[in-house]
Amino acid sequence: MTFVVTEACIKCKYTDCVDVCPVDCFLEGPNTLVIDPMQCIDCAVCVPECPVSAIYADIDLPADQKEFEKINADISKSGEWPMINKKKDPMPEHEKWAEVKDKRQYLER
Repeated sequence: MTFVVTEACIKCKYTDCVDVCPVDCFLEGPNTLVIDPMQCIDCAVCVPECPVSAIYADIDLPADQKEFEKINADISKSGEWPMINKKKDPMPEHEKWAEVKDKRQYLER
């Protein structure tokens, strides 16, 4: 099992989760985060920290979020995004985007 960041994070990029991760498995992109499944130790401490409920165990992913398991894994393998382990401010319009659904098309790589 591993944990997966889903589309709720896109254009919000809250980083409360990275502060509590004991193994630094989060990677930061231009407008979202992903979890490296090879680094994640399945501790689940990140889940309650996310203000927009963007993190799920892979076995609990909603059907419309299943593609994010592959997205997290592919981005992690690519090495294109740096690791993040310190909380920072969310994106400037995070409040506007926090309740928006269907944000997949806004994912920036």
